Amino acid sequence: MKEIVARLERAGFETWCVGGAVRDAFLGHPHLDWDFATAATPAQVMGVFKRTVPVGVDFGTVGVFDSANTLHEVTTFRRDVNTDGRHAVVEFGASLDDDLARRDFTVNAMAYHPKTEELRDPFGGRLDLERGLIRAVGTATERMREDRLRALRGIRFASRFGFHIEPETWAAIRQSAPHMGRLSPERVKQELEKTMEQVERPSIALEWWREAGFLLALVPAVAHAPAERFAALDYLPRGAGETGKGSTLNRLAMLFFGEKESVAAGATKALRFSNADGAWIASLAGARAELGHAIDAAVKAGMPPAGNLRRWVARIGRMRTETFFSLNAALWRARIAVEDDPAVESRLDPITRSAVEIAFRDPIEIADLAVDGEDLLKAGIPNGPRMGKALHALLDRVIDDPALNTVPALLAIAKSL
Repeated sequence: MKEIVARLERAGFETWCVGGAVRDAFLGHPHLDWDFATAATPAQVMGVFKRTVPVGVDFGTVGVFDSANTLHEVTTFRRDVNTDGRHAVVEFGASLDDDLARRDFTVNAMAYHPKTEELRDPFGGRLDLERGLIRAVGTATERMREDRLRALRGIRFASRFGFHIEPETWAAIRQSAPHMGRLSPERVKQELEKTMEQVERPSIALEWWREAGFLLALVPAVAHAPAERFAALDYLPRGAGETGKGSTLNRLAMLFFGEKESVAAGATKALRFSNADGAWIASLAGARAELGHAIDAAVKAGMPPAGNLRRWVARIGRMRTETFFSLNAALWRARIAVEDDPAVESRLDPITRSAVEIAFRDPIEIADLAVDGEDLLKAGIPNGPRMGKALHALLDRVIDDPALNTVPALLAIAKSL
């Protein structure tokens, strides 16, 4: 951090640490992603440092590597000239205060100088941190109009830090709902992902999205989802980066858990999820929509019989079973938080463990059968629809009784068909 500031200032360019790292330092959160604002133009920054990356030169940003090989963004002091509600036209030659004035919220509009230890805080961001408040810089409606993504960011910051949203800022956020079409699907998906990664209790953020009208505008498939589904998000672990990808994807799957598979598939496609992630989410959603009532009734009554679990696992799919029952347990824990039920709570983890054991131990797919199409051909069953029906009938019998999964037993059953 200090070396980047020192090198730029030795070259004659005023430079400060800015952005989220300054905010997080005051909150006591570890943050190594220091960004810098400087009087140097992008060309001048690239002249000072040998190793740079032109990450956004048109907007004044150059990536600079420090001695530990960490990339930091260094951006020229700038002011907005014009904006279309998402992208701004900027000009350089501004002062640090001009640069801070164009930022979204007061807690993000502070600058710190590591040599002098001076804090530049023209909008009271540090006081807002102490008060636990998300407040727009200057006039809230203007800040939201300049960039509609700020409304979603404000909700994410507030829910992440457990802050309140200042009334004028909240009013401006709500007024943004009719204009959220300015945001690309990729940006909306990214904001959802960041919420799932960063926020301990995403239910708060999602209910704010719903109250502001953002779900209806951006993810209509879940605009009227039951509150318990959002509450269940808080019972799923969060994660960030590659190590947390599974946790984040599971939380995203919970958003749609119980919607028809076609509805979830359409929503994830509209949000530009990858084909693999979209199929994963949609399959889990469809399985819950189809099996949810039966599973819930069984969980309420006691430990489900192994035969029932095998049928559910066969429908859900071997590789999705653990995730499905983890999501299902989270739903139940959200319900139990409202109406305590120790008996059900005591069954949730054992049911998940039993389902996973079945998934990787018992025959639940046609490929698991002890016989295949060639065996049935030799037994006199012709190729075509009859062969398919026979294989499915055998699987149905084996799911009821795995002990039948032997060549003699299955051939005998096949001949009787």
